[in-house]
Amino acid sequence: MFSKEEAQQLKKEFWTAFGKSFPRKWLLYNTKIKDFSFKFYADKKKAEVSLDIEMKDEVFRDAYYNKIWSLEDILKDFVGDFYKEEFYTLENGKVISRIWVEKEGISVFNKNTWQQTFEFFVEKMDGFERFYYEYEDFIKDV
Repeated sequence: MFSKEEAQQLKKEFWTAFGKSFPRKWLLYNTKIKDFSFKFYADKKKAEVSLDIEMKDEVFRDAYYNKIWSLEDILKDFVGDFYKEEFYTLENGKVISRIWVEKEGISVFNKNTWQQTFEFFVEKMDGFERFYYEYEDFIKDV
């Protein structure tokens, strides 16, 4: 096991290595839709790329979720199989809608899996971004 400081340092190294390996400006929060963003996540067991719809107003959150859901088969063409949860509860108790892909068996604490993780991130986030740019006007029309 790692101390808290060692774990933080390793996580920092992980994200720095990712940024240096794949220097690219990702869409992430720049969707021009408030509380509608793409995210990278990695921990000691898996990595995820997600679309988080975090509006406090349930009507808007539901509308955006259903827009994306109406394009399910198209999204699958861009990112492959994915998970979806209309009422996803974050660790802090906040309820959001989330659509995500994940890869298990990799760890931010195992440098031997970093390259595999980075490639997963690039492939899946690129798919999410291409999907978003292709259907942006439809998605924004809520």
